[in-house]
Amino acid sequence: MSDTTSQSSSEFGLDSQGRVIRVDPDQSQPILRLPSVEETLQRLGNTFNSGQSTAEHYSDVADGSSTPNETSETATALTSEEDRKYCWVCFATDEDDATASWVKPCHCRGTTKWVHQGCIQRWVDVKQKGRAGEDVSCPQCNTEYIIIYPDMGPLVVMLDTMDSVIFRVCPFIAAGIVVGSIYWTAVTYGAVTVMQVVGHKDGLTMMEQADPLVLLVGLPTIPIMLVLGKMLRWEDQALSLLRRHASKVPILRHFLPSSYIEDERLQSSDVPPMSDPVSATRVLCGALLLPTIASICGKIFFESVNSNFQRTLLGGMAFITIKGAFKIYHKQQQYVRQCQRRIMDYTDSNIALYRRHQNGESTIS
Repeated sequence: MSDTTSQSSSEFGLDSQGRVIRVDPDQSQPILRLPSVEETLQRLGNTFNSGQSTAEHYSDVADGSSTPNETSETATALTSEEDRKYCWVCFATDEDDATASWVKPCHCRGTTKWVHQGCIQRWVDVKQKGRAGEDVSCPQCNTEYIIIYPDMGPLVVMLDTMDSVIFRVCPFIAAGIVVGSIYWTAVTYGAVTVMQVVGHKDGLTMMEQADPLVLLVGLPTIPIMLVLGKMLRWEDQALSLLRRHASKVPILRHFLPSSYIEDERLQSSDVPPMSDPVSATRVLCGALLLPTIASICGKIFFESVNSNFQRTLLGGMAFITIKGAFKIYHKQQQYVRQCQRRIMDYTDSNIALYRRHQNGESTIS
């Protein structure tokens, strides 16, 4: 027990601050204190800061030596690039043709500010389209070009002014000619219609005795009224009325069969329309030919009537009525056919039936 205590006292000891330290019995040097944790961290921090400052110092030295050269080289390159001239029309440079004339006609910057004088002249010719004095602007910055023309004398200025006025007035003159032609055509058609309906002699006598202003206003309204009357589709309204009352009138059941009304498909909104698409040429031809057809029908069906006006009027009414009846019947049959339409299965029997049906229709037509 005493040996162990003496061995421990010889290997460990206390320093001046009372901390336990290890003592080497063979070492004759004075005892040194071990550093504390705080001192160790402080030394490491000082070492890190000194290393970082040294790195920044070397970096600053390196940057300071290279930045002026790089900046000067970049500035020199940009200056040389801006000094070069690129034509934005033909994409040529001043090195391609040293004798070419250059111009800077707008506010553009960079490579688009320069252009050949000949190229910009061709560009202006394309934009003016033969109209000298027309303003032309830059397609990039919309700056109006300053175009200077030489003074050619008062005669040329006067001729240019007259040409410009004629160019602006011609569209209105052309429109007036077209309107005037249509007007006098309508007047002529109205006069011919009056002589055709009333009679040649009676029509001439009536127009000679009438006031000229009445003729100039009344005659052109005849074709207009005929066209407006042709556009009224009274057949559709009559057909709709007959459909509502067909079941109450026995004779109408034969012409307007109602057995298809019980179809479930008709109760929906998928009912085919009654009105056909309007054709402008058909309306115009039918309206303008109506007086001639009415005169012919009057001479055929009402030859006993002495008055030419009454005979033509009755013939027109008969033609409109008969034509309307056939049209109503045709529309009704088309309506029935559309309502009874079916899409069949794609089978051999249906294909053969469909082909026979198509061949029969082609033979009839």
